[in-house]
Amino acid sequence: MLAATSVLFVCIGGPAMADTTVTARMREINDSGVKGTATLTARSDGRLSVVIKADGLVPGQPHAQHIHGSVDGGHFMCPSMGNDTDGDGLLTNEEATGEYGVIFLSLTTRGDSSATSGLSTDRMPVADAAGHLEYRRTFSAADVPDDLLDHLSAVHVVQHGIDVNDNDRYDVAGAGVSTFAENLGLDEVPEEATDPASCGVVTGAESPAPPHGGIETGGQAGSGVNVPLAALGASLLVMSGAVLFTRRTGRVAPIDRRP
Repeated sequence: MLAATSVLFVCIGGPAMADTTVTARMREINDSGVKGTATLTARSDGRLSVVIKADGLVPGQPHAQHIHGSVDGGHFMCPSMGNDTDGDGLLTNEEATGEYGVIFLSLTTRGDSSATSGLSTDRMPVADAAGHLEYRRTFSAADVPDDLLDHLSAVHVVQHGIDVNDNDRYDVAGAGVSTFAENLGLDEVPEEATDPASCGVVTGAESPAPPHGGIETGGQAGSGVNVPLAALGASLLVMSGAVLFTRRTGRVAPIDRRP
């Protein structure tokens, strides 16, 4: 009896760290029609479980997705059409980058998940024939940046890949050639493949409500935004793009470049 009591005391006597879960409602960007949810659960052992369920994505196409935020706790946020600086009705990756913050984690299906895999579409989830995507992955503690866990309540999730001309594929005919790719010295990559499709700011646990200036309010930066970090976020996206477009295939796959 004494031994059993001692075991019980050991089990309940010390403090236990609980898992922390935050959720994000994914909202469309670029009139993509995408909607869904993202759930992030920080485990007590340092792992991070991510579940994303989304509909309205381009069928049969890979969709790059990431967790973004600020390493100093400032609130970067979801872009909106208010960030469409040239007024052409299409929000490009370059126009949205100032709102993103840094890439904390690339939500790949396997392998590397650092910022340098940000657009490695060969390891990103692919939407099914109905445009539905369901993603589940638990990242090891070694793969999860400390800054992400420290600021889990102030991050957001972004998905990329749109279909401007409604032909169920990424092609140059939809929105032309990606200027993002051209700036990396690569030609004929469809703009559709790199533009944002959805974004969601997390709520839950100790996270605040989505900050003003997010996807519903015009996308203007809040007072917590650190301008140098915005520039860092842009550089990480460029680095991620370089990794994608200089792979052995030399292109985003699968992408149809026919006019």
